Amino acid sequence: MVQPKHRILLVLSSVALTAQAADPLPDPTLLTPVIVTAAGHEQLLSNAPYTASVVDQVRIDEMAAQSFPEALKEVPGVFIQQTAHGQGSPFIRGFTGFRNLALIDGIRLNNSVFRDGPNQYWSTIDAQSLSSIEVVKGQGSVLYGSDAIGGVVNALTMGPRYREEAKPAPVSAKSAKGVTPTNPASGPYVSGGSSVRYATAENSWTGRVEGSVSEAERYGLHLGVTGSTFGDLRAADGTLPKTGYDEFGIDAKLEVFLSDDAKLTLAHNQFHQDDVWRTHRTIYAVPFAGTAVGNEKVHTFDQDRYLTYLRLEGATDGPVDHYRLTLSHHRQSEDLFRTRANGNSSVDSFTVDAWGLDLVLESQTPIGHLTYGASYYLDTVDSSTVSTTAAGVTKQALQGPVGDDSLYHLASAFVQDEIALGKRLDLTLGARYTYADAHLGRFSGGEDESKNWDDTVGSLRGIYLFNSCWSAYGGISQAFRAPNLDDLTGNLLAKSGAPVAGDPDVDPENFLTYELGTRHQTETTSFNLAAFYTDADDLIVSAFTDNTLGSSIVTNAGDGYIYGFEVEGAWRFHPQWTLSGFAAWQDGRTQSPVVIGGPEVDKPNTRQLPFSGSVALRW
Repeated sequence: MVQPKHRILLVLSSVALTAQAADPLPDPTLLTPVIVTAAGHEQLLSNAPYTASVVDQVRIDEMAAQSFPEALKEVPGVFIQQTAHGQGSPFIRGFTGFRNLALIDGIRLNNSVFRDGPNQYWSTIDAQSLSSIEVVKGQGSVLYGSDAIGGVVNALTMGPRYREEAKPAPVSAKSAKGVTPTNPASGPYVSGGSSVRYATAENSWTGRVEGSVSEAERYGLHLGVTGSTFGDLRAADGTLPKTGYDEFGIDAKLEVFLSDDAKLTLAHNQFHQDDVWRTHRTIYAVPFAGTAVGNEKVHTFDQDRYLTYLRLEGATDGPVDHYRLTLSHHRQSEDLFRTRANGNSSVDSFTVDAWGLDLVLESQTPIGHLTYGASYYLDTVDSSTVSTTAAGVTKQALQGPVGDDSLYHLASAFVQDEIALGKRLDLTLGARYTYADAHLGRFSGGEDESKNWDDTVGSLRGIYLFNSCWSAYGGISQAFRAPNLDDLTGNLLAKSGAPVAGDPDVDPENFLTYELGTRHQTETTSFNLAAFYTDADDLIVSAFTDNTLGSSIVTNAGDGYIYGFEVEGAWRFHPQWTLSGFAAWQDGRTQSPVVIGGPEVDKPNTRQLPFSGSVALRW
């Protein structure tokens, strides 16, 4: 039986009109979402001792998000910075770049080449291929990686759809692009869907086609393809040249049920972006409110990302209640094409192959619910820069954006225990040991140099239930970020346009986050208020090498803090009407020198979230 579904999204400037099947009942996940990222297993968000948010597939479609970062724009405490179309980066509680941990189905997107500050790598996740996005703010270093500082964002990809044995139910967040089966008979179940997004502001088209074939308790196969073409953006002062680009994505997932208690998953997803301009650095930039126009003739990116993983998971009758073993390969490559005002050009390229092995175990014990395991990631990096003069003379540089022929090992082990102390108080405590080893290949400061660091971070959090509707939660979480290849051997430009060099002698960064919150939850209302404070020591920042303010080098010369609050709520005042909204505010300071060896300057944190809020009425 084939059950297709087709939808059309028409975007007029910032107004989105969606044509799809009506849902006769409200979406229950708006008020009572289930989240897996916070605890490592399914858990009602209302019972979690963390501040977290869920963006389900229905909401991703309703927003008509152009990119993955844009799908996070309604999460309280998250600020989206877009250098250009196709180059978005989220700030979570004041942190961005490699200080936020991005996951795809629990597998690290972050690698050893990620840069400080906003970067475009989050835009290589296809938002149209996701079943949901989970955001855990201010913690996550124990379960997912000691470098989860601002938070963890887990992009959960879609999988096969299975025939349900019950009567037809409303379209839910997990099946918004398919149709709930109407025939409970046994045998293969085939379903499919398609969607189209058109936007007049940039004359863009995005199309997606997907299909699924499955047989309950035996197997399931999902395939999806997404393609987009974006034209030049039209603004009040006319068309903005060189702002269009193309992208293409493929996702597939095969699930095989080995037994009633074991499942094998083979998944693959890939994403490609072609000719994405960073226009503000070029002569094609359009000045706005006094901004300067760049002098480069060309500044474009091509990006490719491939993720393949094999996962075995299941339940046992022994001391281990649940297990999940994942073997993954993640390849990310980038080519930056630049032509300067004098006609000289260059191509800066890197390719990172990240091999991962991850084991997560769960056991219910007399001392609580234990989640424990270990992980190992190996990055192999090729990096190059080829420059050509206006006269046609070509030269191969010693290194590219980072040290060429480098290796980066990241190994860790963790344990987390969820303990119920009576009927009202639950505690969650855990620790993670991390060992990082960087082998620096060829770079401007040397060759075949090795560095390693290790540390243990911990987390203690709790939630107290005043009654069935009202709770208070809070905790303390540590984070530790070892220097990566960009810190150690980076060879890029700062936002000012000046060159910035890495330093192989920098030390790790350390963070400590405190959080207090309260949550109220009923069948028709939800409310959450949280306040946080993060202290940062030994921040790796860039400083000028001398008073000429020409070139810069990274150094451990930054200490700082950031604090803020987030409040959000929803009220379903009618079975089909919901009023919701949020507000967030942050402030903080950082002390760091302008010139290496100079006095420290106390200044506000750059790009921190201004006071922001939103009110929405949903039918």
